[in-house]
Amino acid sequence: MTTGWSIYVIAIVAINILGCVWLIWWTGKRRPGDPAPTDTSHVWDGNLTEYNKPMPRWWVNLFYITIVFAIVYLVWYPGLGAFAGVAKWTSAREQAADKARDDAKLEQTFAPYAGKSIDVIARDPNAVALGRSIFNNTCATCHGSTAQGAVGYPNLTDQIWHWGGSPDDVLHSVLEGREGVMPEWGKVLTGMGGDNAVDYVVAYVRTLSNPDTMQNNYMAAQGKALYNGVCIACHGVDGKGNTAMGAPDLTDDYWLYGNSSESLRHTIENGRHGVMPAWRNTLGETRSRLAAAYVWSLSHPTQSTVTATR
Repeated sequence: MTTGWSIYVIAIVAINILGCVWLIWWTGKRRPGDPAPTDTSHVWDGNLTEYNKPMPRWWVNLFYITIVFAIVYLVWYPGLGAFAGVAKWTSAREQAADKARDDAKLEQTFAPYAGKSIDVIARDPNAVALGRSIFNNTCATCHGSTAQGAVGYPNLTDQIWHWGGSPDDVLHSVLEGREGVMPEWGKVLTGMGGDNAVDYVVAYVRTLSNPDTMQNNYMAAQGKALYNGVCIACHGVDGKGNTAMGAPDLTDDYWLYGNSSESLRHTIENGRHGVMPAWRNTLGETRSRLAAAYVWSLSHPTQSTVTATR
């Protein structure tokens, strides 16, 4: 807060306090010339008259005590502009202390799972329950409460892993994050094969999961040459992909962005850029392991407990 704004806030506070003092003083006494309460003969309930009587002295004194308390409060805590207060209290420091205390309690809960492989953790029902809670609070926003994902967000309950599905691979994805980039190939392919080049590649990619459809398929035949010239570096000759690069397998029936011709055309022509955030700094390593163990349990039910995940 700048000095000018600080002075402004202090002035507003001071004016309000002085205004309250004056108002209590002004209304807390009778003045010469005020009519007596009995002058109108309007009396209710025995002692309630038409004119207001001054407040009782004890009541007025309570107001003054409240104002004194407010002044002390503003001096003790930071309530006067940029003035830090005698106690030097800040909400950030109190929040940090509360967080540290709660984190210490959490660490006691998570300590038994520190450093363990996620496939081992996944065999513990209590650990899976903790992992599910962590998943719902952090991962469900993208992957859904059932972990089945959405367009652009992978399904975590199947056996398809673009970056590898080993325990270490899954844990690395959670701890360090992933960044998958599909380059824009539209202009390159058009320069190589003409205006229909992207459609040719789409036709060929569709045959990778069913090679029999390659026979007498003119568009796929044209697309194969283009695929070998551009796509083979990441997806391989057989289209099986490369988990080291996050390049997906093109021979299965799973399509992260949809399997329509329009979606495939968009992917090839304009590229895709998918980011999985790194959770190490946010969750810490052990909580990340628990979340990863829960994910592992969903795709490996026979190798882990499922009693706490359904």
